[in-house]
Amino acid sequence: MNLPLVNNQNFNHQNYTLEKLPRAEYSNCKFANCNFENSELSHCSFIECEFIDCNLSNASTMRTTFNDIKFNGCKLVGVPFQSCNDFLLAFSFTNCTLNLSTFYQLKINNTEFSKCKMHRVDFTETEAKNTTFSNCDLKDSIFDSTRLENADFSTAYNFS
Repeated sequence: MNLPLVNNQNFNHQNYTLEKLPRAEYSNCKFANCNFENSELSHCSFIECEFIDCNLSNASTMRTTFNDIKFNGCKLVGVPFQSCNDFLLAFSFTNCTLNLSTFYQLKINNTEFSKCKMHRVDFTETEAKNTTFSNCDLKDSIFDSTRLENADFSTAYNFS
């Protein structure tokens, strides 16, 4: 599918709950203080983008590409990351709330979670080798059959 290219754009204070984000390939874009809650992000492509203080809670991510994405200060409650395009999937999360999100059966090796609230996040059958959970609250998160070789939980808390 050939998507229109949106390159090096800044999106500030946009409300995509009222008007849908156009389906496109977003490259080197910055989204700041945008509201994507319950929005349709399916089949969009985000490459080397940054989301700052955005709300992406319950956003639809069917076949969404997240390649080298930084989420900083974002609310990502109930995001079904397992439905994303897993080809070249790479992201990091800093000061984010990811409660009730799921990474079921994804390969998220080398992912950095820093200072995140991650209550009841599902990592079932996820491959999370070399992943860092720095100062993260993992209360009631699920790590059933998760591959965690060299994962760093040294400063994480509320997990078992």
